[in-house]
Amino acid sequence: MARTRREEDRLLSADERETVAQTHHPVLAELSDTDLTALIKRLRDRRDRAQGIARQQRREMRGKAAPAGTRAASDNTGSQEKGSVLSAALKRVNKERTRRNGAEAKSELVRNARRALKQANAAKASRPERPTSRTADEGMQPITNDGIAPSGNFDAEGGRPVLERSRKVR
Repeated sequence: MARTRREEDRLLSADERETVAQTHHPVLAELSDTDLTALIKRLRDRRDRAQGIARQQRREMRGKAAPAGTRAASDNTGSQEKGSVLSAALKRVNKERTRRNGAEAKSELVRNARRALKQANAAKASRPERPTSRTADEGMQPITNDGIAPSGNFDAEGGRPVLERSRKVR
């Protein structure tokens, strides 16, 4: 389920709020590619940190790890939710990057197709005209081979015994 911006603001610190605010629609579309890459790196670092803290708190609650503070954590839902908010922001930014890469690839494909069409038209214009007097007439003419018998036997030799056998009663 999507979270509202108010819920996101409640879970995040001030600098994290600024980072996540850049992942929403109007601001995200205006970012340059280098800013987008830097934003992805910041979000990954923040998300990994929040997930690490949630993991540590989970271990403290089970008694597997020593407490990081003065006493062991009793709940890790805040850290988990913070991690999920940062993961959702990272997902939005990655989707934007994929969209931009697809748009760039499509525009490059169109540029290449136009260039190829221009080259093809230039080649067509520069080649000489074909003569109109030469035609194919009636096409290919078959050449018969007179060296073989129509039945496959030379002078029908060897075919006679077969014919005689077929006339007799067996």
